[in-house]
Amino acid sequence: MKKIIVIPAYNEEGNLEKTVRDIRENAPDFDYIIVNDCSTDNTLGMCREKGFSYLNLPVNLGIGGAVQTGYRYAYYHGYDLAVQFDGDGQHSAKFLAQMAKVLEETESDMVIGSRFIEKEGFQSSGLRRIGIRYFSLLIKLLTGKTVTDPTSGMRMINRKLLKKFTNEYPKDYPEPESVVTVLSEKHKVTEIPVVMNEREEGISSISLRNSVYYMIKVSFAVVIARMKK
Repeated sequence: MKKIIVIPAYNEEGNLEKTVRDIRENAPDFDYIIVNDCSTDNTLGMCREKGFSYLNLPVNLGIGGAVQTGYRYAYYHGYDLAVQFDGDGQHSAKFLAQMAKVLEETESDMVIGSRFIEKEGFQSSGLRRIGIRYFSLLIKLLTGKTVTDPTSGMRMINRKLLKKFTNEYPKDYPEPESVVTVLSEKHKVTEIPVVMNEREEGISSISLRNSVYYMIKVSFAVVIARMKK
């Protein structure tokens, strides 16, 4: 089975080396591809200097466009599964083998790594936890399914969803919207407990300043995604 890790990266020069080291040590049977989303720091230079596997986007596409680029690469290079994996050091590669096992054994289409099942490790800020609970309730209302960590960027998909996301994938804050789409189309989504780390360097793409926009935009997006199905 061919497995690949898709790492969207925007201004992650301070974290990428540690992320790649984690993958090499704890998930050696996975390939990886870094998608440099037109970073303004030395992310691209680091990828070249260290010999990392990477794709370089000439314009900034945002998280959704970067992840979809990685999915397209994975699909057209014949991978059986792909897992989104943040480049900021918050995710741990030691959980990837278990995610792949669950994906196969439960015949799931998507497996999400949730920090809220066993509630270990970094649990995010209080404000963000409120937002995550809100999206969990909204998804439950729209689909009848409970997803404890709908904003988790640690998610693994099979080749069926790889094909789908190659053609269409939300561009702006895609995690909750894509979950609603997948559930609405009756694909199977499973969560497993993972431990996440606090970002050590760099700045999150979701700041306090744009959190209100995030909540409103994503709320509309998930409702529309459900209505389309």
